[in-house]
Amino acid sequence: MPPKFLFTDLGGVLLTNGWDHNSRNSAAEHFGLDRHELQHRHEAVFPNYEQGFNTLEEYLEFAVFHERRSFSSEEFIEFMKRQSQPYPEMIEYVKALKRKHALKVVAVSNEGRELARHRIDTYDLDSFIDIFIVSAFVGRRKPYEDIFRLALEVANAEKSQVVFIDDRQMLAQGAQMFGLDAIWHQNIETTRQEFSQRGLTG
Repeated sequence: MPPKFLFTDLGGVLLTNGWDHNSRNSAAEHFGLDRHELQHRHEAVFPNYEQGFNTLEEYLEFAVFHERRSFSSEEFIEFMKRQSQPYPEMIEYVKALKRKHALKVVAVSNEGRELARHRIDTYDLDSFIDIFIVSAFVGRRKPYEDIFRLALEVANAEKSQVVFIDDRQMLAQGAQMFGLDAIWHQNIETTRQEFSQRGLTG
């Protein structure tokens, strides 16, 4: 039987990554920051932000605004938001699969609250994603199994009914270790092939 539930990452699958290494390097160049210092300070506090323990402003206060800047936090946040762009072909593909196979689509994603809400609203993700299990919303992060267990419980799904896709091999492996059928998403063509092998064509 084909899967009844599609669990999917957001960044790297349906959208670009929201605030990855490349985005931070671009921000460092645009705002004249030391990219190595930005990276070190980011690593110290971003996991807490991504898990919902801090606001975006609090993250930036430590990562960027620990000293006086010539730009405002509002300007920096707008720059961060502009880093998010859609992958239209992948979005349309998931919509087509949902229509054809009556799939329930569940986002399982590591995202900070403010950036996640911006991405959901800007790209109308809730028009085809039924449930959002976002790390900042639920206080749990991939690759740990508790976020996958929560996704199953909220979706009322069994492991055998789910296929999960993530653009990071390590996170796909985390789902596999939990017992989910997980695909390492590298591009739409290879993911189409993987889905077709599971009876999902569209």
